Amino acid sequence: MPLHESPGDPNWPANVRADLEANGHRGLVGHVLLSESPRVRVWALRLKPGERIGFHRHVLDYFWTALADGRGRSHFGDGRVADSAYRAGDTKHMTYAKGEFMVHDLENIGDTELAFTTVEFLDSANAPLPVPDEYRRPG
Repeated sequence: MPLHESPGDPNWPANVRADLEANGHRGLVGHVLLSESPRVRVWALRLKPGERIGFHRHVLDYFWTALADGRGRSHFGDGRVADSAYRAGDTKHMTYAKGEFMVHDLENIGDTELAFTTVEFLDSANAPLPVPDEYRRPG
């Protein structure tokens, strides 16, 4: 789904709007990059109740799998806000054509830890975004 650059929603809390402005181009789709090969990147993401991962940009084809039941809220770069319920094993696949992307955050609004594995495909239509070394799992 192609999305355009947008400042989010002016009614969002100031810290959320500031995070979108500062981090909407980051390619950090998880907390830690567990593994990387010439074909894929494998990410881990865990959020305790009330925790949030800031805005990041998806440009590569990918899928995520929920490892635990829980509830989350995402703010999207186009101004939408969506609440979701996850069940362990839920999986969603996303594909982006050249120039397409999605920007969002994720907040745990439930009372259980959210946990996901995300796999990005490096041979997608768009070039991968850089990952700083501090987000890579120590060898």
